[in-house]
Amino acid sequence: MTDPLRIDIVSDVMCPWCIIGYRQLALALAATGTPHDIHWHPFELNPQMPPEGQNTRDHIIEKYGSTPEQSEQSRQQMKALGDDLGFDFAWAEDSRMHNTFNAHQLLHWANTQGRMHDLKQALFTAHFTHRRNLSDTGVLAEIASQIGLDRTEAEAVLTDQRYANDVRRAEQFWQQQGISGVPAMVFDRKHLVTGAQGVENYTSILTQLAQMKG
Repeated sequence: MTDPLRIDIVSDVMCPWCIIGYRQLALALAATGTPHDIHWHPFELNPQMPPEGQNTRDHIIEKYGSTPEQSEQSRQQMKALGDDLGFDFAWAEDSRMHNTFNAHQLLHWANTQGRMHDLKQALFTAHFTHRRNLSDTGVLAEIASQIGLDRTEAEAVLTDQRYANDVRRAEQFWQQQGISGVPAMVFDRKHLVTGAQGVENYTSILTQLAQMKG
């Protein structure tokens, strides 16, 4: 019996390429029948984002210098990729980016319950499909309760910020490893792959790793 392949994924739930990359990877894992063990890690695309957030299109134009046309083209590209992967990007004029520090704390707590992966997927859907405000503690607690976690405890975790230092340490660790953009995936603790690579590339990577182990 081969040990499962450890996959560390550094990501932020505001990052569309993170859910695209994960969905592509998941298809490649299924196609190759690779036993695997996924570990999610925090990264904040916009740690200085204020609580009220910012309009997504305005933010992209401001941060990356994109024209409105380029921004729209990028949205359409991501929408098409999402459709192929069974994920709905419901872009709208009022789509907003939000601060995710509390979301990462909730994910850290969910990990102590063995539910981090499930919460991560629920947060991606809440943000991109349902346009929920992920900097709102009430919204975060509600999403946690929807996947079966204790809402009262989720609210307490966010109110007392008990995992704030853990999240900061984890973020600093990955930054010190040279991670400056997401998604960043580390296979078997030593092979770093950045960006959403596509199902074919992930399949090729998994096949090569299996051959190296074999």
